[in-house]
Amino acid sequence: MKKLVMIILMLPLMAMSQDADTQLLTLTEFTIKQGHAAQFLGGVKQWKACYKENDGTDSWNFWSRVQGERNVFGVSGFMPNWAEMDKEDEAGEACRIVAMNFIMPHVEKAVYNITKTIPKWSKKNTSTDFELVWVTYFKVKDGALFNEVVKEVSGTLAAEEGEPRGYWYSFMGGGQEAPDYMVSETFPSYAALDEDDKKDSPFAVYKKVHGDKKAKEMTDKWKKAVDTGWSYLWKLNKDLSN
Repeated sequence: MKKLVMIILMLPLMAMSQDADTQLLTLTEFTIKQGHAAQFLGGVKQWKACYKENDGTDSWNFWSRVQGERNVFGVSGFMPNWAEMDKEDEAGEACRIVAMNFIMPHVEKAVYNITKTIPKWSKKNTSTDFELVWVTYFKVKDGALFNEVVKEVSGTLAAEEGEPRGYWYSFMGGGQEAPDYMVSETFPSYAALDEDDKKDSPFAVYKKVHGDKKAKEMTDKWKKAVDTGWSYLWKLNKDLSN
């Protein structure tokens, strides 16, 4: 439990491995007080410097959210399993006072979530050339039906395009406002978003392959399965990542 508490205080997250095994993706979102963004980012910079000075070995990605209200920043990273939470992080412990004094005073709210990768629905190759990630979140009212639709559409995309388009995750618990699933797509630049807009949507591809009747059945199932969905674009800050 100590590891979990420390992560909330901006401690680092594990780097992503390249295999197809199920992993845990940890996500922390920070909503920053009005007018405090520069101070918060300065504190994160100090924390990273402290961590490196203390020979810390963990890795993380640091993000800024492009749309939406207020200044929101995020930290993401992978753990191979739950047991990773039991390990002590001496470098993180040494820098705890930096987080307490220079990061947390500027934070209005911090939300921590743990998700699990879903390799069978996701791209197999992990892109390293990205600057932006488009993340779509879903709250689901019929999990079995949701699984059926995503499996079917992802399978069609894989057959037609060689692999699915995104990386899927299921949320492991969380508050009442937490999503149940999310899917992310990576892009090397804003210009790449324009190119992506020219592609057919996943359901359009499914319709071309299976016809109008089958596509309507799948669309109807989707409407019954999903309660609500929303999306954000996140921009990677390489200087504050590790």
